[in-house]
Parts: sequence; C-alpha cells; structure tokens
Amino acid sequence: MKNALLATAILTLTAGTAFAHDYKIGDLVIDHPVARATPANAPVSAGYMTITNNGSEADTLVAAKAPFSGRVELHEMTMQDDVMKMRELEGGIVIPAGETVILMPGGLHVMFMDMQQQLSEGETFSGTLTFANAGTVEVTLNIESLATIRKNMGADAKMDHSSHDHSGHNHSN
Repeated sequence: MKNALLATAILTLTAGTAFAHDYKIGDLVIDHPVARATPANAPVSAGYMTITNNGSEADTLVAAKAPFSGRVELHEMTMQDDVMKMRELEGGIVIPAGETVILMPGGLHVMFMDMQQQLSEGETFSGTLTFANAGTVEVTLNIESLATIRKNMGADAKMDHSSHDHSGHNHSN
C-alpha cells in the first residue's frame, strides 16, 4: 500500500513535467512544437507551434534545424485570388513584443525539406530553433498526424504539404 501511494505521488508530481511540451528562452515561450507525420515517400513535412514573446522588444525566428530534414525554411501561406500561395520568409518570422504568434496549417510554419527519413506519428525528434535576439533553443518535436495537429491547434486549414506550389519549389511526388 505504501509503495503504491508513493508511486502514485511520484507519477502525479512528474506528470506535469513529463508531458509538458513548452520551452523558454529569454522572453520567449515556445509551446508544443510538432512536425507532421509524413505519408510514404513524402519529400517534405511541416512544423507548427505557438511562440509567445513576454518581452518589450520584438524577436524573430530566423532558423530551424532537425535531423530528419536536409533543409529547413520558414514559410508563410496566404490566399491570393482564391489561390493558396506559399513563400519563404527571407527575414524569418517576427514575434512582436507582448504578442503570441501561432505557426499552424494554412499559415506560418516551418518547412522541412529534403527529408532524410519519413516521420511516423508518435515519434519524437530533437530540433533547434534560432531567434535573432534570444538565441538558440533545443526543442523536442512530437510527430503528429495532420488531423491531430488541426484538432489541437483549432486549425481549419485543409492544406496537405505533400504536393502543392511552394513558389518555385516543386515537392510533388
């Protein structure tokens, strides 16, 4: 009985940290960084998260890296004349002071390209995010299905990153 109570207490105390999935660097808080599980032979995946800037100065996400991706870009998707357009943000993703920026399907996101391996739901990978002011932070990317990502983020987007126009980048199978 005593051992069972001790085990329950330990599980209760560690559950908050074991399942917590947010990171802090400087004035920034990065919540729930994920990458999309990939269908067979998909040449790309996308990464999503929420970044809150609790500081008094803007910061910018300028780079990201992950071991499963040969190249990583920071992207924005927009609608122009009923056409979904995607483009690389050369200057990175700005996180204004006192605001939260959500990287989610159909909007801002991290684009993992030249995939070195396929990503399966339930896997985790270490990756890094580099900010202009705050510096570099290592994060754990949970691999989730697009449906799970949409559900967790409230995303309405129906974009499938396995085949569409990347403003000059052809990633179709």
